Amino acid sequence: MANVQYYDVILKPVVTEKSMNAMAEKKYTFLVHPEANKSMIKEAVEKMFEGTKVKSVNTMNRDGKTKRRGMTFGKTAKTKKAVVTLTEDSKDIEIFEGL
Repeated sequence: MANVQYYDVILKPVVTEKSMNAMAEKKYTFLVHPEANKSMIKEAVEKMFEGTKVKSVNTMNRDGKTKRRGMTFGKTAKTKKAVVTLTEDSKDIEIFEGL
């Protein structure tokens, strides 16, 4: 396994209608490093966003899609998505404010 630091774990937030509606329940969705586990994701969120306390982390592995260009086939990169649930007394994540 690669040496993944906490600032390499979270790649970018996922901004979709479903993820924006889940923010009312303190659930935030991120694209994360494919080799990151749940404890690494929890540590990264708590260190990167001050005042947050993670209640649970759910992860999903998504395989790459098969793409075709003429007779040549290939695959896009596989990704990993994490839904982070914060505790009730935790601060909100400001990166999603104003979206």
